[in-house]
Amino acid sequence: MGKNKKSQATMQDMVCKKNDILTMEIIDLSTKGEGVGRVDGYTLFVKDAVIGDVVRVLVMKTKKHFGYAKLLEIVTPSKDRIEPKCPVARQCGGCQLQHYSYESQIRWKENKVYHCLSRIGGFSEVPMEPILYMDSPYYYRNKAQFPVGTGKEGQIITGFYAGRTHSIVENTNCVIQHPCNEKISKAVLEFMEEYHISAYDEKEHTGLVRHILTRVGVKTGEVMVCLVINGTKLPFTDALVEKLLGLPLQGMEAKKGNVAENESDAANGNGAKNEQATVSALKIESICLNENTDKTNVILGQNISVLYGRDYIEDYIGNIKYQISPLSFFQVNPKQTERLYETALEYADLKGGEVVWDLYCGIGTISLFLAQKAAKVCGVEIVPQAIEDARKNAALNHFDNTEFFVGAAEEVVPEQYEKSNGTLKADVVTIDPPRKGCDERLLETVVQMQPSKIVYVSCDPATLARDARYLCDRGYELKRVRACDMFGQSYHVESVVLLTKKG
Repeated sequence: MGKNKKSQATMQDMVCKKNDILTMEIIDLSTKGEGVGRVDGYTLFVKDAVIGDVVRVLVMKTKKHFGYAKLLEIVTPSKDRIEPKCPVARQCGGCQLQHYSYESQIRWKENKVYHCLSRIGGFSEVPMEPILYMDSPYYYRNKAQFPVGTGKEGQIITGFYAGRTHSIVENTNCVIQHPCNEKISKAVLEFMEEYHISAYDEKEHTGLVRHILTRVGVKTGEVMVCLVINGTKLPFTDALVEKLLGLPLQGMEAKKGNVAENESDAANGNGAKNEQATVSALKIESICLNENTDKTNVILGQNISVLYGRDYIEDYIGNIKYQISPLSFFQVNPKQTERLYETALEYADLKGGEVVWDLYCGIGTISLFLAQKAAKVCGVEIVPQAIEDARKNAALNHFDNTEFFVGAAEEVVPEQYEKSNGTLKADVVTIDPPRKGCDERLLETVVQMQPSKIVYVSCDPATLARDARYLCDRGYELKRVRACDMFGQSYHVESVVLLTKKG
């Protein structure tokens, strides 16, 4: 009985309760880009609100120290609020910050990296360098995955999933995807309607076409179209190929875009120029099917059949050429990837005689950048297909100073160290882990290998800060930090840091 009275009292003492309607000012953004406001010290997170907004909200969920609210009305807009280019930006789960000016986005992302390193990592001095921002934060993605489904009126639709759901927000003109995707996705939908090809129903596990996947070689102009199907065959493929090859893609090679206003490239070291990129004319070089008959939300299966051309396209990052299949991991923003990897190469400061270990190497993107100047590069990646691609890419670029290992980095590197009886050394170690960061066993082995430099590329500044703290407590020093905006309009930010061995 006493416990119930205490619970009732706690509810009565709460500043706000579910279904309350409140007006407040947004004073910050959460790590996922939600607006943060406070009511008498109680924190509320509000999706689609930005710093400086005064908003009217409906409280949706409350916890002891914080809650979540729905944006009802913008009473006074922030000076940094802009009108999204995309009419469905608020419903779609792909962009969280399209209503926030790009200048404000990059300031916030830079601060996000700084605060994670100072607060989580406990670094009193964070040697930040100016963020690498994008020339234009639109039409930059070289890969799209459009889910296919059925609309309320029975029509076949494609678009993107609404945030935290698998409900499709209908849209063929995504303003962060390459502009050729609109023509391609519309052509596939027309083909499906004309030949009565069914769309996949995720709940019932019925229907044929699950996703439309596209990849674009931004420098080569090569385009891939891959249909993911719930089966092993697609009828009328000759008609599909003819329709896609007949698309007029000329003039869609690149989009001119201004750099962030009131920012100079010279001042922030971005090196960007307000010019149209030099690329080849767009041409579809690969049309293929990917079979995925599993009842899963994993998009791709393992079997690929070619309808036209080959099962890969080629593109460059810097001077390095890569073959990219539907299953390959390849960074979605090649221009910013080049800037990020050039920064990593600069931080590594290779002189030509170094042995480098590249951990979580993927298809060898960073490995091959480093192989241009290192004596030897050893790459480690858990995905066998990625390592196969890495070896192909090394051969494609005539590198004979690379070696690649299949397996989890936290297992392979300690095993190799133990096999060497503790003699395995590295001059430089590069690390580009998934969002969860590094396993402690791996970091321990890296320290034992005694590299003079560790270059850590991160997609999550919180786990970066944790891992950097671990390394700096064991003989390393945080020397350089630079954020890179790879994903304009989203809350994601990449960063690269240099840690050097003390003494």
